[in-house]
Amino acid sequence: MPTVGVIERIFNWSRVRHAQLTAPVLAEREQYLTYLLENGVSRPSVRSTACILMHLVRLLDLHSMRAVHISEIEQASARWIVDPSAHVTRLVGPKSFDNFTQAACRWFQFHNALVENRSDDPLDLCLYEFLDFQREKRLSTATIRSRKAVVSDLFSWMRFHGIPLSQMTAGDVEGYMEGKRAAGCKPRTIAGICNRLRSFFRYAELRGWVGTVIAHDIHGPRVPRFAAAAQGPAWKDVRRLLESNDEGSPHPSRSTAMLFLFSIYGLRVSEVAGLVLEDFDWVNETFTVRRAKRGRIQQFPIQFEVGEAILKYLKDERPICRARSVFVTLRPPFRRVGTQSIQNMVSGRMMMLGVQSKRMGPHSLRHACATQLLRRGMSLPEIADFLGHRDLRSVSIYAKLDVRALRKVADFTLLETL
Repeated sequence: MPTVGVIERIFNWSRVRHAQLTAPVLAEREQYLTYLLENGVSRPSVRSTACILMHLVRLLDLHSMRAVHISEIEQASARWIVDPSAHVTRLVGPKSFDNFTQAACRWFQFHNALVENRSDDPLDLCLYEFLDFQREKRLSTATIRSRKAVVSDLFSWMRFHGIPLSQMTAGDVEGYMEGKRAAGCKPRTIAGICNRLRSFFRYAELRGWVGTVIAHDIHGPRVPRFAAAAQGPAWKDVRRLLESNDEGSPHPSRSTAMLFLFSIYGLRVSEVAGLVLEDFDWVNETFTVRRAKRGRIQQFPIQFEVGEAILKYLKDERPICRARSVFVTLRPPFRRVGTQSIQNMVSGRMMMLGVQSKRMGPHSLRHACATQLLRRGMSLPEIADFLGHRDLRSVSIYAKLDVRALRKVADFTLLETL
């Protein structure tokens, strides 16, 4: 029995099927439409996308997949809007242009064929090259995004003051930083900005964009590696957080399962987002974590409450989709949930319950987990290993914050630190 293609599955009229199947770039269109269906997009939406792609192929005169600039797509959208043959069954609405453009851009992005608009401004060209270099180094998306934000803000300041990059000096950078201090930025924020600017100016010096050495002369404030006060909530508040059930959330079980992983195992937000279904061995009641730093792999036993929370999410809320991530987005196309979404969820739940904590979000629960482990008598080497730290200095802050608990750690000796 022949396999039914995606076009046959979404279109009932033979005339429309024939038009779709005889249009160019069929394989690339079917591949994308199949991806949408497998990730939970409704058939009417997929059908609409298929019609847009067929018009797009005609307007761009595509006979094979090629790189396409956003400006080409926008021009095709403008022609599509005024083409009466393209709107036989429906009227053009105020959002038609944007819908057509977005659908087209997603298709080309899916095939890595979309060329984004890039400004001809000299500063922007330097920024694009710097970011491309960061991507070649395989830095994380979050790191690249943070460096882009800082450098973009510096460039805006330079444009306002009329300072070209070639004439930039360390004194100019200090003037920019003075503005940040005057705006109320805290020392830790200032230190972070300085670190990102040093990274950019090292690259700028290698490329010959600046005339003087700047990176070496950027000095941020001395910030203690560890805070002097507790960063996480009290354990009684953590238990209250785990026992809460946000009925107003569309997926309360997903939120609860994440909270358990942050609180009981002290996982980082990227480590929770990176969990896939194959990481959980339900037969042996263990799961595997790929550490965000240095790529270390650890296995943990599945604590009963944690296992129950994750299974409830998998059975009751997680959609059936192609994505292998444990935690997926709420709306199709279903894919791995973003770290910022997780951050917002945890912070929102903590504020809703009135949890008192110097820091809000997933990392504060990691602090609370470490402090609780110390109070239960676990040694510093054991805590460092449990949290995936490289050395004891990373966990010494918890001992400083709870001297009474440290005195109870009987099995901690100098020999264990060697």
